[in-house]
Amino acid sequence: MKPRFDGQPLIDAYGDHGFRLASQRFEGSILLTPRGLYPWSVATLAEADSASLAPLAACADEFDFLIVGGGAGFARFSKNLAAYLANLRIVPDFMDTGAACRTYNVLRSEDRRVAAALIAVA
Repeated sequence: MKPRFDGQPLIDAYGDHGFRLASQRFEGSILLTPRGLYPWSVATLAEADSASLAPLAACADEFDFLIVGGGAGFARFSKNLAAYLANLRIVPDFMDTGAACRTYNVLRSEDRRVAAALIAVA
């Protein structure tokens, strides 16, 4: 899968069922990896599976932190998906999407190796 956007810009805004990065609007949930931004076809973390996280798995050795924004509230991946990520040595840090966007921006501004999986919110 080819990313829709190369690189890892800061998140300018979130809400209205999407995100704005580098003055570009992206509809729906997204994955931000060191290789770029990918659309993420899930509306809740319960819908996520290993196939939907393939862009993260492909570059697992290129980031140290995975920030997961679960939407308007707190949520986690299924036990099976958590085990899959653990095998890849990916330990997700779960929070609501707003907190995840802010945390991602702080880590990127510190030049930290970070990726994010973000559920779009209204």
